[in-house]
Amino acid sequence: METLNAAELLAALGHESRLSIFRMLVEAGREGLNASAIGEKLGLAPATLSFHLAHLSRVGLIGGRQEGRFIFYSSDYGAMDELLSFLTSNCCQGKSDCLPRTDSMKTLNERIFKVLFLCTGNSARSILAEAILNHVGKGRFKAYSAGSHPAGSVNPFAIDILKQHGMPTTELRSKNWDEFQESPRLDFVITVCDRAAGEVCPVWPGQPITAHWGIEDPAAVQGDDEAKRRAVSKAFRELSTRITLFTNLPMQKLDTLSLKRELDAIGMLREKSR
Repeated sequence: METLNAAELLAALGHESRLSIFRMLVEAGREGLNASAIGEKLGLAPATLSFHLAHLSRVGLIGGRQEGRFIFYSSDYGAMDELLSFLTSNCCQGKSDCLPRTDSMKTLNERIFKVLFLCTGNSARSILAEAILNHVGKGRFKAYSAGSHPAGSVNPFAIDILKQHGMPTTELRSKNWDEFQESPRLDFVITVCDRAAGEVCPVWPGQPITAHWGIEDPAAVQGDDEAKRRAVSKAFRELSTRITLFTNLPMQKLDTLSLKRELDAIGMLREKSR
């Protein structure tokens, strides 16, 4: 890449709105977004948005594809890689391995994926999912859980089964999903109860991939303690199966749309087994 070309790309990104558009398209992956979705998210008028999209397209930072009546825009990863290579080519005599490594520069294999599990009460299912993923994710995942109307306490039978499997429980608590509207930046948001899946969710940071894994509510089971333990044990087994499949997905090889499809397929396991 020539200096003049690099300067042209940097100048295009030097405008606040164009930079916001480009970052949004990078986050959206190869699936991209149509103009209406971009304009709605950024609050840009159609004429203004068209001007900025045309500018980014002209310098080669984004591309478009026609699908029916809509044009879907996506970032050009080749152009982005070229620009980054140009900016760092003289660093450390060309030895890229001496560059300081930050979270944003990590490869998909090195990244820690942040996952938020949601249910209404955040007392059993989402708590179990949080603990299981943090245990089996082996440092590649950081799981959280929350509820739209948190119960305020964790189901004691959920605590018991987690302890039986040697999983930490001291930091588990029932909390509102409002805590996660600002931070941390999320990669996945997964609902584990049908009621939460039907509610209007907040806008999550980082445009995470969303999915629904319906699990029967063990807290709703009537009967003695043994019946309640069996219900929690069933939820634990189902979540363990799904989470194991999730952690084995080849994250570095799948784009956003493919990951979404894989998560949806995992969520259908319960229906197929009935």
